[in-house]
Amino acid sequence: MADEKIVKVDSGNFGDEVLGAPVPVLVDFWATWCGPCRQVAPILDEMAGELDGKIKIAKLDVDSAQDVAIQYNVQSIPTFILFKDGEVADRTMGALPKPKLQEFIDRNVS
Repeated sequence: MADEKIVKVDSGNFGDEVLGAPVPVLVDFWATWCGPCRQVAPILDEMAGELDGKIKIAKLDVDSAQDVAIQYNVQSIPTFILFKDGEVADRTMGALPKPKLQEFIDRNVS
């Protein structure tokens, strides 16, 4: 992760960093071995800087936090889940290009 604005979350801090966040949180469910996940990483780095203060972007490695991935029924990666007020607001899958990822965020965050 090149951008320090992206938060790394796991089973231990998911509640505080995601569910308890005062702003919407986009969680990227990914894995180190996932090619499409690595493909979208630079886009997330860029967006984290652009959207700082509007939303938080977090990454969760499904291999090290399988319990969270199972809890949110993540069956394919990358999966992006947007949380608002501690609840799932929306979800999408796949290595989306930046405009599509921006559309996904915009339709869920006013």
